[in-house]
Amino acid sequence: MSTLTAELPQGVNQNDLELLRETIRLSESSRQAGRHPFAALVADRDGRIVATAGNNSMPPEGDPTQHAELVAAAKAAKLLPSEHLAECTLYSSAEPCCMCAGAVYWCNIGRVVYALAEHSLLELTGGHEENPTFSLPCREVFVRGQRQVKVHGPMLESEAAASHHGFWD
Repeated sequence: MSTLTAELPQGVNQNDLELLRETIRLSESSRQAGRHPFAALVADRDGRIVATAGNNSMPPEGDPTQHAELVAAAKAAKLLPSEHLAECTLYSSAEPCCMCAGAVYWCNIGRVVYALAEHSLLELTGGHEENPTFSLPCREVFVRGQRQVKVHGPMLESEAAASHHGFWD
């Protein structure tokens, strides 16, 4: 076992970090496209990417319900049956909000890996009107459900925070 692997949180592997870094790259692409700097993807149990999404909730033409996590989960749900989604992982550049956690749950995605914690995001966004962040960790949403959703995060927070620096000023 390599030193890098030994230092990973339990239940997380190098492929998880690579896919999480892909969401961070996609979040920067969202920012470059004039959108909020968030992104998500869904990968199957073998780590193959099933669906990706950037954020499209920014006014005036955006839809406030089109967070990246919700869009990626919905795309994956159109492609895979529920029993396969249960073996999938949603990777996100930031912790899923309560709306997105609900989408993950209802789509039957069995695992979430995220970079930037909700409370860290709030420090970056402050009181910005376009991101009225809930103080409700996704774990608290999932624990209220009837089935388990495994959650790993936060991880790579400083990398994920980079695309937010200067955006919310």
